[in-house]
Amino acid sequence: MTASVYIHPIAFASGPQAEDGAAIRLAGSMVYASRFALVLREGGAVTDRRLFGARGLDEALSGLDDGLAAEAQRQWANLQKVHAPIKLGERTIRLDQPQIMGVLNVTPDSFSDGGEFLEKPDAGRAHAAAMIEAGAAIIDIGGESTRPGAAATWEGDEKDRVLPAVEYCAEMGAVISVDTRRAGVLEAALNAGAHIANDVSALRYDPRSLELVANMQCPVIVMHAPGTGDDLHEGAEYLDIVSDVFDFLKSARERGIAGGIAEDRIILDPGIGFGKTLADNLALINALPLFHALGSPLLLGVSRKRMIGALSKEEAAHERLGGSISLATKGMDAGVHLLRVHDVKETVQARNVWRGMRDSALTDFAQLPQF
Repeated sequence: MTASVYIHPIAFASGPQAEDGAAIRLAGSMVYASRFALVLREGGAVTDRRLFGARGLDEALSGLDDGLAAEAQRQWANLQKVHAPIKLGERTIRLDQPQIMGVLNVTPDSFSDGGEFLEKPDAGRAHAAAMIEAGAAIIDIGGESTRPGAAATWEGDEKDRVLPAVEYCAEMGAVISVDTRRAGVLEAALNAGAHIANDVSALRYDPRSLELVANMQCPVIVMHAPGTGDDLHEGAEYLDIVSDVFDFLKSARERGIAGGIAEDRIILDPGIGFGKTLADNLALINALPLFHALGSPLLLGVSRKRMIGALSKEEAAHERLGGSISLATKGMDAGVHLLRVHDVKETVQARNVWRGMRDSALTDFAQLPQF
């Protein structure tokens, strides 16, 4: 069996000054890591774990074979990679602070707001406008429910749901992503004014999707889910959830690049809630900083998800704001670049307060006496 290596950031600093410069900025975010674990795995089991500081990588690599050492070096460089802004014509989305993606579901059976914005287009238009005004950088439009047990949607129905929403969001000047796994829906949406592909199947469900994204040169969000057919939640078997999702996203990223998608157009999503238990979801959220080692911006979608109710009092989806903000803040602390949320106004406020604290932490040390 082949061994694999992973570099986990495990301790964090308010800024590099707190560690006399011995901290790295994670993926161009406002988060700094100072301690790391180099983990070797083989056959699903950890065979070695080495702890080191921001200046101790060379010692941690001692004795590794050339292949593992080279992969560790790549991950180390990726952890420090500063991601360029996403440029969409005249629009630019900077990735040096967490950006908010607002959810607009135009489905009859979404777990959170099923039917409301599909049956009442004026309500959907007003909701999109409110999210943009509240500070959403992106509006994510979905015409198929991907909750567990949801029936697959016919492509024609999905187009009929999605395209009107794309058109009215485009009229508002919004940056639009389309949450679809069907190339026909994506192509029609891009031609109608959408900008970003959000594929929950990691470009596996429709064999045309990868080529389409490459040809259209649009950014694409590639998400982990175990299922390859209509049910994205089925077939989940993990030896180690964190390493398995990491390896999946690594392979999906490499497949996209090999298929002609520009490296800087790929965004990765660990797929919280898709074919995963509560324990799996918690493990992934606690390990989010690791995923920067893949070398792409990260998106986190945890808003109103079932795990919040499971950890609290089984509240209904629309009563999970507190838990959603808590998980979003956890993502910010991990350096996540994009947060997909239902409650834009509240999450933007949380992000702004979080950013104020991060900015303050970076300047606090300037006030200390110099010796």
